[in-house]
Amino acid sequence: MGDDAKRWALNADPQNQLTLLEVQRHDLEVDRARHRRASLPEAVRVAELDAAAKALDDDITRAAVEVSDLEAEQRKADADVDLVRLRSDKDRALLDTINDAKQLSNLQHELESLARRQAELEDVELEVMERLESAQKFHAGLLAQRDTVAADLAGARDALDAALADLADEEQIALAARAAAAEGIPADFLALYDKLRADNGGIGAAALYRGRCEGCRIELTPVDLGRIREAPPTEVIRCEECRRILVRTPESGL
Repeated sequence: MGDDAKRWALNADPQNQLTLLEVQRHDLEVDRARHRRASLPEAVRVAELDAAAKALDDDITRAAVEVSDLEAEQRKADADVDLVRLRSDKDRALLDTINDAKQLSNLQHELESLARRQAELEDVELEVMERLESAQKFHAGLLAQRDTVAADLAGARDALDAALADLADEEQIALAARAAAAEGIPADFLALYDKLRADNGGIGAAALYRGRCEGCRIELTPVDLGRIREAPPTEVIRCEECRRILVRTPESGL
């Protein structure tokens, strides 16, 4: 390991050092539960469906506006046709009352003109009616989609709630086990571990396994292993590479 000045001036019972590895294991269980909470597939599904529901609401609003506009357009087209038809009916009623040939000819020409105008307006009326029917079907289809998405979203939220509840249970179990394991560890030793864990990606203590630090996976040199072998069992050893607490075990290879 380097010279003695580089070692942390702290002592801890060998059993407490081994127990610290158990604390570390429970802390990782808590971390995994919290990480899974942030990346649950159920949460992704809820987000996707929620976005789809919002997009559908926007589409439905636009479709409803289009239907409303077309309904107004159809009312105008109907009114235009009715107006021409009413004028034609009045002119036809006058046919039998007019004796003057010129007036009769003018009235007949007007009726022909009105008939052409009525045909044109009825074509417009039919075209608007077809567009309105298509828009109404599209709007109804969107409403049906919204109902389907709403049902899927409700189911997805139920699944997410269940997954979150399971993770909360796992986290609480791990926290309770961690608290029980840490109960007998000296406060200064635990404080050092907590600081190192915060500084090193959640791992503050690692086993020395067959000459390798399980924290950074670096193989120790024979000289470093010799120094660790000579160190008192109560001395807290730090990895020279990653500075994590290095716990000696029967499988350390010393």
